[in-house]
Amino acid sequence: CSLLHNGIACLCILVVIFLPISAHVLSVVCPGTQNGLSSTGSQEIQYNLIKDRYDGCEIIMGNLEITQIESCRDFSFLKAIREVTGYVLIAMNHFQEIPLGQLRVIRGNSLYERRFALSVFFNYPKDGSNGLRQLGLANLTEILEGGVQIINNKYLNYGPWVFWRDIIRDNGALIDIQHNGEKVTKTVCAPQCNGRCFGTSPRDCCHIECAAGCKGPLDVDCFACRHFNDSEACVPQCPQTLIYNKQTFQMETNPNAKYQYGSICVSQCPTHFVVDGSSCVSACPPDKMEVERDGQKQCEFCSGLCPKVCEGTGAEHRQTVDSSNIDSFINCTKIQGTIYRPLLEVFHTVREITDILNIQSWPEELNDLSVFSSLTTIQGRRFSLMVMRIHTLTSLGLRSLREISDGSVYISQNANLCYHHTVNWLQLFRVCLSFSHVVACAVAQGHVCDPLCSDSGCWGPGPDQCLSCRNYSREGTCVGSCHFYTGAPREFAGPDGECVACHPECKHQTGTSSCTALGADKCLACANLQDGPFCMSSCPTGVNDGQTGLIFKYPNRQGHCEPCHHNCTQGCSGPGLNDCLEATRLAVKKGTKVHARILRPADLKKIKSLGFGVFGTVHKGVWTPEGETVKIPVSIKTIQDSSGRQTFTEITDHMLSMGSLDHPYIVRLLGICPGLSLQLVTQLSSQGSLLEHIRHHKNSMDPQRLLNWCVQIAKGMYYLEEHRMVHRNLAARNILLKNDYQVQISDYGVADLLYPDDKKYIYTDTKTPLKWMALESILFRRYTHQSDVWSYGVTVWEMMSFGAEPYASVQPQEVPSLLEKGERLSQPHICTIDVYMVMVKCWMIDENIRPTFKELASDFTRMARDPPRYLVIKVRLLSSFRLEPTGLWWPISGSSQPSETHEKV
Repeated sequence: CSLLHNGIACLCILVVIFLPISAHVLSVVCPGTQNGLSSTGSQEIQYNLIKDRYDGCEIIMGNLEITQIESCRDFSFLKAIREVTGYVLIAMNHFQEIPLGQLRVIRGNSLYERRFALSVFFNYPKDGSNGLRQLGLANLTEILEGGVQIINNKYLNYGPWVFWRDIIRDNGALIDIQHNGEKVTKTVCAPQCNGRCFGTSPRDCCHIECAAGCKGPLDVDCFACRHFNDSEACVPQCPQTLIYNKQTFQMETNPNAKYQYGSICVSQCPTHFVVDGSSCVSACPPDKMEVERDGQKQCEFCSGLCPKVCEGTGAEHRQTVDSSNIDSFINCTKIQGTIYRPLLEVFHTVREITDILNIQSWPEELNDLSVFSSLTTIQGRRFSLMVMRIHTLTSLGLRSLREISDGSVYISQNANLCYHHTVNWLQLFRVCLSFSHVVACAVAQGHVCDPLCSDSGCWGPGPDQCLSCRNYSREGTCVGSCHFYTGAPREFAGPDGECVACHPECKHQTGTSSCTALGADKCLACANLQDGPFCMSSCPTGVNDGQTGLIFKYPNRQGHCEPCHHNCTQGCSGPGLNDCLEATRLAVKKGTKVHARILRPADLKKIKSLGFGVFGTVHKGVWTPEGETVKIPVSIKTIQDSSGRQTFTEITDHMLSMGSLDHPYIVRLLGICPGLSLQLVTQLSSQGSLLEHIRHHKNSMDPQRLLNWCVQIAKGMYYLEEHRMVHRNLAARNILLKNDYQVQISDYGVADLLYPDDKKYIYTDTKTPLKWMALESILFRRYTHQSDVWSYGVTVWEMMSFGAEPYASVQPQEVPSLLEKGERLSQPHICTIDVYMVMVKCWMIDENIRPTFKELASDFTRMARDPPRYLVIKVRLLSSFRLEPTGLWWPISGSSQPSETHEKV
């Protein structure tokens, strides 16, 4: 666009990026501004600049600033904007509305006044009735960083009174709203949805990666993404750039990697951006430099100092180098122009001079030009190097100079200068040029090159001043030999005769070379371990291969890294499943070991079916240990995923964790038999489930035993909580009787075997135990120890109701709406209000205020000390006394049976 401002013709170049977000979407990305309230000219110029910059834009990479615009302007060019990565500033305008109806998310990567992602103020004239009346942000539902400022907008209604706290992600962000128009508010989403929903029901929550709302529950239904957009799916991070290759034993580039460009995952960065790791950046950071690899610009770490071009002397404002400008040469690697009087150490980093190095004055305390010891190239013009009338110089000291591209060399009237006459100057010239006035000094004075220098000459005394070496060189100094067979570190000779250290993991050899080239795969033997061709200090542990997941290896007796068993998830010490480190870690941490054995299908024989449940069938069977003839009666639970998504051919870390549990109120797992269906082997309970027992003996139940069982179940669940095991299916049917006075929890952890990802557990099976489940588990598939507390409350209700079915007259699909209305199970007739209130606390909507299992065990232990006070049961006496397993006689009464109070919670 051509503009005329203050009589000066200007040309504005607007860069608009058409960025492919996915195969189906093409978004227009435009750069934002950072002008604040500054004006670029008249209101006409200000409006035209805004229109030319944002016309047709959908994503603004930066800030959207609209300031100081009068009322009669058309802003329809803003209607396509749906995302701003910085802040939105609308200030000191006179128009009535602004069409930002498609704007859904403000990311707040930069904030106005370091606080606000949206700032709207003083949008009305001092006189007149014009001014901003509507913000028009009908679809703005997410501000990820920063707060909101809407102040002093005399005619602005509706917008200021939106419930902004529901839109702002940062709970600590400032909301400053004052001196605006009429107040109108309305709340839409259910409280469980955290302000992001596609309906009013608690079931209509958006995916956790959504921002600005959604049209459904999936990550592809989001209007905008909380973190990154990967081909229309919202993800927490873009596909990473490096994965572990199991064939080459190295971290390699991921062919499916994508780069972060703002909030979008892209296969290639825009042409004017540079790849830095996994991100697209406008410029490399200070410790990296821009290089081009395979047609793509990338940021790579500098070897030494990063390239820095500095302005030399010659311009009117920079005739000489002196104390006023010498600091500008610090860390320079290339000087653009000429140097007439260099000073001190700031030039140690200079590697190239594009014009002439002219030395006609020099500090007396310096007897060489070694401050230019890194200088490799002088491009030159008519002259390239001039050194004149410096009587204190004894040598040039230009030890790195290897090329003079153009111009002549002039060295004259330096009374004490030597060594320069030995240099083969023709070897330095890129083209055949003449050089003049190089006056030699007398060899008789002893100014000769070091014997290790070649015939090409030297820049001064010592083996570090040679133009080239007669034999080998190490870090710029000539040596007679490299550390091929002795010395440390061992070395090999590079193509230019330079001694290069072997990789630190190469083993020092005696009488032969230790390596053939640079790299851990070029060693003749390894000092520690070997992974494929590479020598390593340790075997790979937990590296991603981009396919099957994390790779773990262990060192064998020969020092070679071998893969762990594919079921090891924390590393291993050997090839077998029993060598996995996770089992060892659990044993050390809890003082236990993995009790369960890994069984073969041939070891088990099913005799008869005992029943079926939510996750499988249970059989009575026998287990014949391998190599033995004894037959052990066991219970065999067969688990099979009816959806076909899950198989059990591999032993998982979760299975081993289940096999390590050992507690008096937990059914101990004896064996695990993997396969297409999983078989879990436990002790055979002769007395069946607690539910059956209560139903069959409801006329002889006494308060002491019921309260004891409540304590035992709470303690067993507390043990599972300590071991991070969520049950997910606690009910009286899954409590087994070990004897008349001890119960044990079964079926713990089974749901996690079938559905390790809670979000994939969709309830379509009629067997799903909805009546025992917490509301958050039904609605959001979220399982925690506190959702188990809800199920515990229902289990206690079953016991106190002598095995009655919860919500017997209600269909399972009606339970969620019933719970949302506040309905709960009624008080069992044997319970006092104290016991019933414990149950009610277990069924609180807010899981954080439900009691813990430790608290429940403590509460029921207290009640078990005085059972008749809390439970009122009319016991039909069959006899006056009963013989307990301990051999003691206890009368059948409400308070006489031994309690569980002796166990410490």
